[in-house]
Amino acid sequence: MSARLGIVAGSGGVPRQLIERCRALNREVFVVAINGETENETVADVPHEWIDVAAIGRAVAALQNAGCEEVCFIGPVKRPNFGSLKPDWQGIKLLPKVIAAAREGDDAVLSVIIDHVEASGFRVVGVDEVLQQIAAPHGPLGRHRPSAEEEADIAKGIAVIHALGPFDVGQGAVVRAGQVLAIEAAEGTDAMLARCAELRRERPHGVLVKCPKPAQDRRVDLPTIGPRTVAGAAAAGLRGIAVAAQNSLIAEREATVSAADDHGLFVVGVDVEALR
Repeated sequence: MSARLGIVAGSGGVPRQLIERCRALNREVFVVAINGETENETVADVPHEWIDVAAIGRAVAALQNAGCEEVCFIGPVKRPNFGSLKPDWQGIKLLPKVIAAAREGDDAVLSVIIDHVEASGFRVVGVDEVLQQIAAPHGPLGRHRPSAEEEADIAKGIAVIHALGPFDVGQGAVVRAGQVLAIEAAEGTDAMLARCAELRRERPHGVLVKCPKPAQDRRVDLPTIGPRTVAGAAAAGLRGIAVAAQNSLIAEREATVSAADDHGLFVVGVDVEALR
């Protein structure tokens, strides 16, 4: 049996999916829950400890005391207001590096944190190593498929995300008939789709594209869609969603595909490298 898996859980339903998968595999877990981020139901019946986001030393100690050898970061965490943080001693020592990295983008911040966790004796693993069925497969997932025009929009969305990669802007874009309607920034996918909903009358249709930034660490912060993404895309009048096959996550896959079918939207996993 594998050693107990440490899970640093952000928000959303994917951390709970990971917990349930480990339970099905008879693998024990220990969860570091983040105040203000992790939902109570995520850790309702599993060993866990609540910490503030800057309590790095306390998180590492909790994972060590729980006997974890591997650690998985899963679920989004909002960038904190650095001026209001209350770090512990390890957090104080790490904070200057984090603040300096924040000027480069979220990927750089994650890199600092991962390096510290691995230097503390853990192996950081991607959620797709444990929860393989959550990774987006190649091809359509439901009843609907993109048209030739929409496939061209998907390719353009991928090109935009890759072109902006050095600026660590985001993992999503909305494209319609070759026109870029929106680019995901700090607000996240849901807010980006809400902005697109305001354009629905003027510019109906279009596609949402989600793929990793070129240089990001694929063990953490993979693009994720779920039923809420489908609802946002439908409200924005889009025709479908394209995600990077094997490098994106689909939360609650059955519910996501069912919702897309009901709304007449396609969900498709694409080969990002082939379309660049």
